[in-house]
Amino acid sequence: MIRALTGFSTRKPWRVIALWGVLGILVSVLGQALVFRVTQTDSAGFLPSEYDAAAALRVAEDEFGARADAGTVTVLVARRDGRPLADADRRRMGEVARGLSAERVEMPLIEERIPGLSKDYSQVPSVVPAMTAPDGSFALLSARLRGNTTDPGMHALYRAFHDRAEQQFGDAGLRTGFTGGVADVVDRADAEKGTQTVVGLVMVGLIVLINVLVFRSVLAAFVPLFAVSVVGGAAAGTVVGAALLTGFDLDPGTPSLIGTVLIGIGVDYFLFLLFRFREELRRQPEADHREVAAYVAGRVGTAVTSAALTIVAAFATLGVATFGQFRVLGPSVAVSVLVMLVASLTLMPALLAVAGRRMFWPSRSLSKPERPGAAGRVGELVARRPLLVLTASIVLLGALAVGVKGVRMDFGTGGTPRETAAAATAREIARALPPGVSDPTTVYVTAESGRTLDAAALGDLPKALARVDGVGEVSNPVFNADRTAARLDMYLKADAQSRHARDLVAGPVRDAVRKATPVGLTAHVGGTAAVFADVARAVDEDLRTVFPVAAALIALILLVLLRSLLAPVVLMLAVGLCFAATFGASALVFQHLGGEPGVNFVLPLVLFLFVVALGTDYNILISDRLREEMARPGTARAAVARAVRHTAPAISTAGVVLAASFGSLAVNADPSTRQIGFATALGILLSAFVLSLLLVPAAAALLGRGIWWPVRRGHRSDPVPEDVREERDRKPEWDRPGPPSGLEAGTGMESGTSVESGTRAGR
Repeated sequence: MIRALTGFSTRKPWRVIALWGVLGILVSVLGQALVFRVTQTDSAGFLPSEYDAAAALRVAEDEFGARADAGTVTVLVARRDGRPLADADRRRMGEVARGLSAERVEMPLIEERIPGLSKDYSQVPSVVPAMTAPDGSFALLSARLRGNTTDPGMHALYRAFHDRAEQQFGDAGLRTGFTGGVADVVDRADAEKGTQTVVGLVMVGLIVLINVLVFRSVLAAFVPLFAVSVVGGAAAGTVVGAALLTGFDLDPGTPSLIGTVLIGIGVDYFLFLLFRFREELRRQPEADHREVAAYVAGRVGTAVTSAALTIVAAFATLGVATFGQFRVLGPSVAVSVLVMLVASLTLMPALLAVAGRRMFWPSRSLSKPERPGAAGRVGELVARRPLLVLTASIVLLGALAVGVKGVRMDFGTGGTPRETAAAATAREIARALPPGVSDPTTVYVTAESGRTLDAAALGDLPKALARVDGVGEVSNPVFNADRTAARLDMYLKADAQSRHARDLVAGPVRDAVRKATPVGLTAHVGGTAAVFADVARAVDEDLRTVFPVAAALIALILLVLLRSLLAPVVLMLAVGLCFAATFGASALVFQHLGGEPGVNFVLPLVLFLFVVALGTDYNILISDRLREEMARPGTARAAVARAVRHTAPAISTAGVVLAASFGSLAVNADPSTRQIGFATALGILLSAFVLSLLLVPAAAALLGRGIWWPVRRGHRSDPVPEDVREERDRKPEWDRPGPPSGLEAGTGMESGTSVESGTRAGR
């Protein structure tokens, strides 16, 4: 199957390139236009139905007409001179609010909008009075806007509403401020726009620079990035299409995470092909480049397939998660990686077949013999002092893992940068009112028998809530149209996104609700703090389930690929230590030293999957090369030295490129994104440089050929007669009889060279 795909792609390269070009661009454009139709911004929508916050959301939607896509913007209205609002000011404010509620806001035309595909968010907003500051310095209005807060079209609509409200209140002699909901999102996007552009350019420039330094070539620097960008867009579009067909909602951060992942692993897979392609062209300067491309793609395709399927299998374990964000993230990443795998077996070989030796122009590396360089020196060090290298690696990883002690989970959304207008408005409100005013916690009460409710029917519930330490105020009950449900808004003294608010709702508030709800009534607690409390519980349960399932599945994959019992144990212990080191370093940087409330709640799971899956990929590459070299005549330590020398350039380059891709997230203004970017980049670097090039080879040098117990011991002899073997070795590898040995790790290192060097070492 693999060789059939790669063979066709190298025989008909222009057809393959044209097909990918047309379909890739088309699917990418459609995906970008439709992505906001399948994204869910409300975390409560991802909770299992049995959770309290999810039940509260259902009551809000069924009984009070709440919509998952409806967001509230808090509008602050005050006098320009800073004096308290007078009766005349309040009358003018009411008139303007009624006018805003009666006038339709048209969504402006934007560049991102595609007619017929992009959603039109034009609407009539609902603007109603909320409350007035105790000192009368300002009043708050609640503006309800419906739409996906991450969609640029919704951003344009909000800006149109913002400008209209600011102008009309200004004409009435009043000033305004906007915060909460889409106001926070738009201000954050505006604040980060320049930074994200610079970071994107720097990341692309870094990847190009790395490829230029490694290959000394123009095409080798730009072709992989261009191809991966097209495939990445097609993969994201495929995920969006699958979500539309299946009815699943995506988390807003999923598309950007997919893009980051695919740029990294896509360039990695292309690097594996380029290294091997260059090596075979160097060894056989007269061979036809299309034959070389077909051979290389077939050999490297096996390793790339194993690497991709490892990632797919790891993320498939998220299917057992209860939290919807995790359950959707797994299939999304798995589908996108499968698309990249198909491109690695078709588009990338086709590009090699078309470019041929021009891929490495103007470098003269094809005419120069391979030199051991730094990789050779590292291999010799590992082979000569394996115990020292192993001990130093374990000490380094163990020291970083100490940071895990005292780690806490942070369920906040990161808030808005302090320098934005929305943040300034929020601070002004917080100086006069409880922090929870702009984001109340709500108790929904329903009658089990469908009887009508009134204030008396709620019993002591409002008073019990008001007595909870940390609750600033409880509003009067609001009933639905047929009075079969009631809503009580609580304004906490803590920010609804803080850990204190989450603990307050999970403990005292829900305890008070359980004790004070009258018989015959059912009460559920909703709101941001309640959602975070339930998310914390769901994530804790998922971590206990997904971790062992993922570890067992990856161990099974290693067992099948390596055909050994001892080697998978060594690799799993290594990647487990690497995960602990990466998680500990992240907690040390962000929580213990950075002063943040904790590490983001999704970090352990995302980090475990990426570091373990990608780290295992690199370890599979080095392990397969170790097996191949140990099958040659000579000592086990000499085989380790050769394996490290041949694999180090590809693994180190791939690791730096992948880490740079994730590292671009580390400068994001959002703390959760910043943590994921930093931690994943660090984990990949540790996996590539410490595990794959030092710890695992050092363990192999100490264990010798016994590491492959019980399947294979000792080295393999060559049964072919000497005269036949000499004739065979003069032919290109793809023209030699018999299948090649080993799984052929796609590290860009030719097995023909390793055979020759291994034979010399054995002699």
